[in-house]
Amino acid sequence: MKINFKPILYSAFAAIALSSCGGGAPILSTPIENIDNTPIKESDLTETEAHNWGHLDLSKDTIPGMSVDKAYAEIIKGKKGQQIIVAVIDSGIDITHEDLDGVIWTNPKEIAGNGIDDDKNGYIDDIHGWNFLGDAYDEQLEMTRIAATLDTSIPRYAEANAQLEEAYQKALSGKQRYDQIYAQISSANKVLTAHFKKSDYTPAEVNALTPAEGSELATAVATAKYMYANGMTSIPEAEEQIKGGVEYFTDQLNANLNKEFKGRKTGDDPNDFNDKPGYGNANVMPTKKSESHGTHVAGIIAAERNNGLGANGVANNVKIMAIRAVPNGDEYDKDVAKAIRYAVDNGAKVINGSFGKSFSMHPEWVRDAIKYASDKGVIFVHAAGNDSKNVDTEPNFPDDNVDYVEVSNTYIRVGSLAPSYGTKLVSGFSNYGKQNVDVFAPGSEVYSTTPENEYKAMGGTSMASPAVAGVAALVWSQYPKLKASQVKQIIMDSGLAIPAKVVVGGDASNVQPFANLSKSAKIVNAYNALIVASQISK
Repeated sequence: MKINFKPILYSAFAAIALSSCGGGAPILSTPIENIDNTPIKESDLTETEAHNWGHLDLSKDTIPGMSVDKAYAEIIKGKKGQQIIVAVIDSGIDITHEDLDGVIWTNPKEIAGNGIDDDKNGYIDDIHGWNFLGDAYDEQLEMTRIAATLDTSIPRYAEANAQLEEAYQKALSGKQRYDQIYAQISSANKVLTAHFKKSDYTPAEVNALTPAEGSELATAVATAKYMYANGMTSIPEAEEQIKGGVEYFTDQLNANLNKEFKGRKTGDDPNDFNDKPGYGNANVMPTKKSESHGTHVAGIIAAERNNGLGANGVANNVKIMAIRAVPNGDEYDKDVAKAIRYAVDNGAKVINGSFGKSFSMHPEWVRDAIKYASDKGVIFVHAAGNDSKNVDTEPNFPDDNVDYVEVSNTYIRVGSLAPSYGTKLVSGFSNYGKQNVDVFAPGSEVYSTTPENEYKAMGGTSMASPAVAGVAALVWSQYPKLKASQVKQIIMDSGLAIPAKVVVGGDASNVQPFANLSKSAKIVNAYNALIVASQISK
């Protein structure tokens, strides 16, 4: 499942409804001994800072980015390095996007549109990657699939069944609540738009109104004022956000949590790894505009730098291999395992996986593929998940270990940072784990590409993972003789160690040392990574 797709449940919206119803190398960026003296940024981020915060420097900007801009200015200085292929296993990617069209991988051994598997890799006309979903988009969650089998011998069957029932009731309640809120805000927006004869009316204009008590306009003004008082600055934007919540809960009830739903359209058996080789098709584009996750992830890694368009990617000399394997629901283990092997076999050196789930019917398939990538010298970067949980004790798939024995030395699991140094450094939604999360990187409100030449800020460990994949590609591009395991270790060793205590899981009563939350106890820093890579490569 695209793990940042859950809607944000704004308390203001709910209130309206209720009221009306490891170390080693030297660090040369921010000195560790000075981090606790770093001034906490009190003011809001400017638009420029917000659009680029993950690339900023903690010492210079008091924002906990990865010092990417500093790395380009002081170390790279225009050097392109060796081209690196980065596979993005995700939803569809808009390969025609103005900020991505120049960085999309093209299979040099395949002739487009001839209906022949020219390179004999098992996939016909795979020019820019492969689509393991075919025409499908909506899918069940894995716990729904397990419950639907009615097979009590399946591991964790009872747990899946119980969680499904609980989730269904929550979704039903959420849908009813959001329907009510949406009706209120939509009505208010319609009335105010008609009154002002424009849709871009301002809070000042609304607050200046003194409508007759009990009138339709008075109700609309009261709704709008309440929204403004709770942090919203635009009623049309609030309406759009709530509409997204309605759609989210509708999708949950109709597909994700529906035991009768059949979303797969590729004609294969997802529980038979060897059934119908080459299933799917070569169309890696999104099925609709709202399928934006993969495009956003790709932009974080590789949006063309300094071209005057909306965003800059972390890496400056990469090609994105587009692999569509993540639906609007939980991904199938078969698709993910096949996607990883496809990426490795077709030249990817870094793979990003911004997906995850709490149940897995065939975890060994994916674990074997992760080991296959490691054995072939390929880095797999994976998002830690957005459940505010400790993944040392709570299951989260895919993983690279059996009973804490790792099968890969090139797997990197990434937690998410917010753009605020201090106790709120860790994103409230981020999973964590001293054993099973490796590093943290910028993930909250990250600005990047979305389909049809648009841009948007999105948040999740889904955004932190490609930030690290970008750093891995950047380092490897500049120092191509390094081994994959060395690049991983450089990223972990060269980060900034944070000695402060932070709020964990968004729970103000849960304050822990940052060092407790990941194996490295550090936040990723591209500037330091390049310096350490230079030293090791010598």
